[in-house]
Amino acid sequence: MNAPATTELPVVVIGAGPAGLAAAAHLVDRGIEPLVLEAGPTAGAAVREWSHVRLFSTWAEVVDPAAEKLLAPTSWTRPDPATYPSGGDWTEQYLQPLADALDDRVRTGARVTGVSRAGRDRILDADRDTQPFVVHVAHTDSREERVFARAVIDASGTWTTPSPAGGSGLPALGEKAAADRITYRVPDLKDPAVRARYAGRRTAVIGSGASAFTALAHLADLAKSDDGKGTKAVWILRRGISGSTFGGGEADQLPARGALGLAAKAAVDEGHAEAVTGFRTEAVERDGDGRLVLAGGDGRRLEPMDEVIVLTGYRPDLSFLSEIRLNLDERLQAPVELAPLIDPNQHSCGTVHPHGHRELSHPEQGVYLVGMKSYGRAPTFLAMTGYEQVRSVAAAIAGDLDTADRVELTLPETGVCGGAGLFDAPDAAQGGEDGGCCGAPATLQIGIGAPAASGGC
Repeated sequence: MNAPATTELPVVVIGAGPAGLAAAAHLVDRGIEPLVLEAGPTAGAAVREWSHVRLFSTWAEVVDPAAEKLLAPTSWTRPDPATYPSGGDWTEQYLQPLADALDDRVRTGARVTGVSRAGRDRILDADRDTQPFVVHVAHTDSREERVFARAVIDASGTWTTPSPAGGSGLPALGEKAAADRITYRVPDLKDPAVRARYAGRRTAVIGSGASAFTALAHLADLAKSDDGKGTKAVWILRRGISGSTFGGGEADQLPARGALGLAAKAAVDEGHAEAVTGFRTEAVERDGDGRLVLAGGDGRRLEPMDEVIVLTGYRPDLSFLSEIRLNLDERLQAPVELAPLIDPNQHSCGTVHPHGHRELSHPEQGVYLVGMKSYGRAPTFLAMTGYEQVRSVAAAIAGDLDTADRVELTLPETGVCGGAGLFDAPDAAQGGEDGGCCGAPATLQIGIGAPAASGGC
């Protein structure tokens, strides 16, 4: 079968999440047909899995301008821009209406299994750049399909590939065998069955980011409730506790993000969570009662845990891009030009420089990784960063390089002077101003149960 002329083809967008749907809206705005392929059963399928978690960005920061323009002629009502949506709110009040407005340009239950150049594997050079892309798709009814595209925007995110508990980047010994007591998501403690799983139990929370803060705050709420007596969290950190551990507090320009860190601090200060520092999990074992014993690389063995919540970040799935020529940073697995701008050893999500299509480009012209996936293993991604990325990429695909190069984005500062990686040594200072340039966070001013949580920046 001969491939059609490239100019007649759509741009394939992989993933119908916030970045993917925004990319489609920007393409439509420029008169370019997108085809959005979503592996899940609905638009925003990944976001729906953390529907119980509240964002620390307001509605004003999580609605893309081109998407809003596309929604304007419909019956869509813009949410109050000053309020904070949950993941469920985001999907029901924005992502699903946007997918509906895009209509048959969005296909669900369509998993991309491979991307290449038509008639060219990654080795062959001849006429490579003149060939359209070929995208292989597996549908939920077992049907397979081949789709041709003029360009490919991969906005598939990282949700399905969480990082393990193991301190070396590999699953700890015994981690997979203990899957019945381990989750890699923030549990929904409003669900009675989930609540019963953690109530009155001893739970390890492994991780140091916003998701870990959320889990600690929720477990502290459970411990203070009538049905949660005896609930105890053990917060496991690979580094020490320093002035940056709980984020920027009141200095954070996203108040809900700062409050989230302070809520985690309160969980520790009030005795609902015990911090174990400088601990890198090497093995997960079972005691005689089936509870989990975490063993560290330094020989320490922690008291048995009933449950373990692993929130150590995410990593990109690059398997279906194996025939595409990508230029990725060897550490972060992010585009090599973007990596220095987002390196967590130097940056928080408020210090990332504006970037667009040039930083997101690869040797394979016409392929872009955007949204969470563009950050590779780097954490703290903001939705507004993804929206600016896809605006620039859509302009570049349309040939409007002047607009594509005009990347302007001001991100809210975290109040933390450096990225988390700067303080990743096990012997980091245990509190006080010596632990980081920002000093200790301010005292918590709101209740732990306040609506300030996050599934990421």
